[in-house]
Amino acid sequence: MKTAILKSDTFEEVVKIHKGDIKLTLGHMYVAFIVFFLGALAGLLQGLARGGVIDLPAGINYYTLLTAHGVFLALVFTTYFIYGFCYAGLSKTMGSLSDGARKTAWVGFITMIIGTAIAAVLIIIGDANVLYTFYPPLQANPYFYVGLALFVIGNWIGAIAMLKHYFAWRKAHPGEKTPLFGFMTTATMLLWILSTLGVAATVVFQMIPWAFGFSDRINLLLSRTLFWYFGHPLVYFWLMPAYIAWYTVIPKIIGGKIFSDSLARLTFILFLVFSFPVGLHHQLMEPGISEFWKYIQVALTLTGAVAPSLLTAFSLFAMFELYGKERGTTGLFGWAKKLPYGDVRFLAPFIGMLFFILAGAGGIVNGSHQMNAVVHNTLWVVGHFHLSVGSTVILTFLGVAYWLIPYLTGRSLSPTMNRIGIIQTILWTVGMLLMSGAMHILGLLGAPRRTAYTTYSDHPEALEWFTNFFANHITVSIGGTILFISATIMTISFFYLALGAPKDGNVEFPVTNEAYNGSYMPKIFENWTFWVGITLIFILFAYTIPVIDMIVNAPPGAPPINHIIK
Repeated sequence: MKTAILKSDTFEEVVKIHKGDIKLTLGHMYVAFIVFFLGALAGLLQGLARGGVIDLPAGINYYTLLTAHGVFLALVFTTYFIYGFCYAGLSKTMGSLSDGARKTAWVGFITMIIGTAIAAVLIIIGDANVLYTFYPPLQANPYFYVGLALFVIGNWIGAIAMLKHYFAWRKAHPGEKTPLFGFMTTATMLLWILSTLGVAATVVFQMIPWAFGFSDRINLLLSRTLFWYFGHPLVYFWLMPAYIAWYTVIPKIIGGKIFSDSLARLTFILFLVFSFPVGLHHQLMEPGISEFWKYIQVALTLTGAVAPSLLTAFSLFAMFELYGKERGTTGLFGWAKKLPYGDVRFLAPFIGMLFFILAGAGGIVNGSHQMNAVVHNTLWVVGHFHLSVGSTVILTFLGVAYWLIPYLTGRSLSPTMNRIGIIQTILWTVGMLLMSGAMHILGLLGAPRRTAYTTYSDHPEALEWFTNFFANHITVSIGGTILFISATIMTISFFYLALGAPKDGNVEFPVTNEAYNGSYMPKIFENWTFWVGITLIFILFAYTIPVIDMIVNAPPGAPPINHIIK
């Protein structure tokens, strides 16, 4: 069957996406939400143990829970959800995938599943207690790294399927502008392919030979640098699909329009170009890297963080203001009175937007050399991640799930289910404010991250009180428990919307291409060869000399220390 390509000016019609694409999307979503619950459970147990509220049963290692919580939620849940969301959006806005593209996507999914299963089993049995970042010289079972490699390969295959669909649409519509959802998905997948080259390189060429015993030493600095070449674009890989929902879904839900089509596209181009030459800002405290190159990457970090983020903030709140003016509001924040806070499809992503203001401020602290010296490797950084991926991204994804799942299954989002979704969103918000806020405070007092111990500080007396009060009673007993309750409600809601809700089929796929400021787009925006070329130039500029120095002047290396966390 040939690709069922929709015309760009009719894609908002009520068109049910292809059954094959529905199955593909739901396959990803089922895995995502099973892992979501497991990751939340691991996080609750880890937090309760760290706070001294419970003692873990014999045989359950704290670092097993820490690894599972980070990997399951930050990597596995997000990736499967993003791929499912993007497949559905491409099928809705650009027509159903061709048989060839869909088969490619399924091959990618199966490869991801195999890799996920191998890595997850080894984490759960305690044979991969290497934390979310899996830094050497911590060493896991060698097949853990094989699982990671297969997971990445599956991602590449799935991304290729999406790019095939995009270029098929372009070929069938010469001279036409790509629907915004498809344009943004293309930028996201190009970023993801380029970024995962770094983690694939260190896993395949360093960690797998080292873990299997072919080499007894590993270049620590090089492996960490390759990881963070990947690790910072990973943040944008989380954020860009959330931005897709903010730009294309939220306007449709509230009855407004995109502020500016071209500005939205420019934001994603800037994300692609500036995501890569910034990874060294995660390594500001590490020796062996020239201060000059650290300075260069900090400057590029601030450029990449400020430009697309501020453009997005301006676009979104300008859209809200124009929406409000259409309804007769006046004043600077009059529009805020007209937003549909009673609709979980809007409320969850909107709260995610507000969280991103706090997360962005914390990110600037982390990427600034002197301020980073204060918070580096403290709980502040953990709190920051919980504001960014744990709040901004997760709340947006959960808001999407409330309409995407019933849309795919032909079921309804009832008023009762909507109220449950609002309660779940509020619980997540309150729990995260308590937990992340306490983490930021504890971090400023010097409480370390990546450890079960919380009493190390330059201010032991102050930290002792804050640890007992915030860590035990707010971060864990209250905040962490509230978050787990919210996660449980969300998991039950997902399966109800997928399998148990009435089959009314009254849920739409709310996506728009309409813009207040027209639909003009410079042709160069669709020239991906040019933008990928610019990105590669930035990468080579920022990394060539530092990486050569790490290889030529490498220290003797380090043996594995996996026995430390057994």
